[in-house]
Amino acid sequence: MTIKEKSKHLYWRAGFGMSPEEWKNTEDLTLEQAIDELFNHTKPTISIKAEFTALPEKQLKDLSKAEKQALRNNERKLIIKQNAEWVQRMSNPFESALLEKMSLFWHCHFACITKNSRLANAQLNTIRKHALGNFGDLLQAMAKDVSMIRFLNNQQNRKQKPNENFAREVMELFTIGRGNYTEKDVKEAARAFTGWSSNFQGAFVFRKNQHDFGGKDFMGKKGQFNGDEIIEIILAQPETAVFITRKIYRFFVSDQIDEAIVQELAQSFYDTNYDIKKLMQSIFSSHWFYAPENVGVKIKSPIELIAGIMRTLQVTFDDAFSLFFIEKALGQVLFSPPNVAGWPGGKKWIDNSTLMLRLNLVGYLFQAVDVNFKIKEDFESKERNKAVKKINAKVDLNPLVDLFKNDSQQDSFEKMTGYFLQADSKIDLSDFNSFIIRNNQEDFIKTVVLRLMSMPEYQMC
Repeated sequence: MTIKEKSKHLYWRAGFGMSPEEWKNTEDLTLEQAIDELFNHTKPTISIKAEFTALPEKQLKDLSKAEKQALRNNERKLIIKQNAEWVQRMSNPFESALLEKMSLFWHCHFACITKNSRLANAQLNTIRKHALGNFGDLLQAMAKDVSMIRFLNNQQNRKQKPNENFAREVMELFTIGRGNYTEKDVKEAARAFTGWSSNFQGAFVFRKNQHDFGGKDFMGKKGQFNGDEIIEIILAQPETAVFITRKIYRFFVSDQIDEAIVQELAQSFYDTNYDIKKLMQSIFSSHWFYAPENVGVKIKSPIELIAGIMRTLQVTFDDAFSLFFIEKALGQVLFSPPNVAGWPGGKKWIDNSTLMLRLNLVGYLFQAVDVNFKIKEDFESKERNKAVKKINAKVDLNPLVDLFKNDSQQDSFEKMTGYFLQADSKIDLSDFNSFIIRNNQEDFIKTVVLRLMSMPEYQMC
């Protein structure tokens, strides 16, 4: 692979592909400089904008049925708007692609269905703050995240009547994985997390009277442990570093796990006290990350696909619902994973309906047409049985045209193929004769772009 091809691979895995400006700006960079460029532009405490409705003056249980419905409808609209704002940030070349990609990974890892806009915003900002920091800090913060506490029923976890759901998922899905803890550990951890709750305003509170202060026997250690101390014991287990590293490897490198590499990375991750940034730098700087068996082998998730298209074509949506319906039809809606295990990913992203939409999506964006989306469940009940949705979006191809307009059609075609597809793609200009317009360079570039981005190969990164 050339340096340029490696940089393209890096930008897809560590971000959402290269915008035309980034393609141009990295022309003379070494791979090491491209990696540094990604890390140098991350900011640890970037927060997303959000607008909220005022909290109801009455407790939720005291609201009328109409008031509850109005509140739910407004919260749905606000979460859809937050969703769109986040995807816009992923697609913005002036934002940190790496920070947004890491935030997306942790959003998928700490999968949580959030129906309250304030809580969704707070959780995302917590993730973004720690996304490239220390995993222990991130874990402690997420364990006290109100959305997570409510989603996993820790509001109901009280002494004398512990609820094990939160404690079980913390170990099974968020830290150490199955086989590395016992049912007794789950019960003892649940006792330690009693009293971790939230108030009406949506803030974490520790309810002392609901906490079990008795002795616990957890992972071979005995003491009057609280939730923070349980987390520290979990982090002290080397298996936790292996579990997290393996999941990061699967997301950023390949679904085919090289266990020897995972073990080596995990040991370093553990030795650095779970420094996420150092782990990611090790991955992106390694020779095996750019090996042929790890390039072009991952199916883009719907969010990666959408953000990558938006980044490349300078797409702007006139309304958040257009973007939401595309996510819904492709099977990945931010803030709404299918369950606490998150989205399964891989080949699960593709079926007959999603594949056709994926292949035709760029064409729909070019034309801003009515699209017959096949949506299994609509977000709002009033939208049920309405399959045709209007994609209200604008595409700006000028940056791409400027990138390739000074070359001959053959040369620009070869460069565009290198820009959009993986290095081993065997595409010839003659294969496109029936699909492209040759009468001027601008139309030629636009029609080639449309064709390349509608190919099955574009679904891979």
